[in-house]
Amino acid sequence: MDIKFVIFCVISAITLLSAGVVAFSRNVIHSAFALLGVFAGVMGLYILLSADFVAIVQLVIYIGGILVLIIFAVMLTTRIDKAGGERKLVNKAFEPLPALVLVGVFGAILWAMISKGIYQTRVAVVFRSTTAYIGDKLLDEYLLPFEIISILLVLVLVGAVVLGRKDGDKL
Repeated sequence: MDIKFVIFCVISAITLLSAGVVAFSRNVIHSAFALLGVFAGVMGLYILLSADFVAIVQLVIYIGGILVLIIFAVMLTTRIDKAGGERKLVNKAFEPLPALVLVGVFGAILWAMISKGIYQTRVAVVFRSTTAYIGDKLLDEYLLPFEIISILLVLVLVGAVVLGRKDGDKL
């Protein structure tokens, strides 16, 4: 058995199990932390596909930014209560029976499609790093849009500072 196939199966299992915890957990905090396994699994699949740039973007944006923001938001809002007491966050949309039926139906459809498919083995392609190619394109062919986006981001930062300051503060 090929080692890449075993690694693919392990990463896929981690991703699917984490997605199951996200979908079926009654506790929102457990769902938020299980989302880390989903994002890391997707990043692992990108690495297996030799899409190194997309894998790093997955790490930086989704795991480093969005997931941390979700976890902070959940953690900071768990103790908010008008009476001053602590309340437990639960997923009120948790309905396991309809979800399991839907997963079963989609799984049966996917299994039927996979089992009836015709697959051909191809010659292995040697992948090269995509990061250098993207960098060359950004600094050659797409230099003007790259610079316009950087100016736009600076203007957005200045606008956020202006909107975020208090009335008496000076710029």
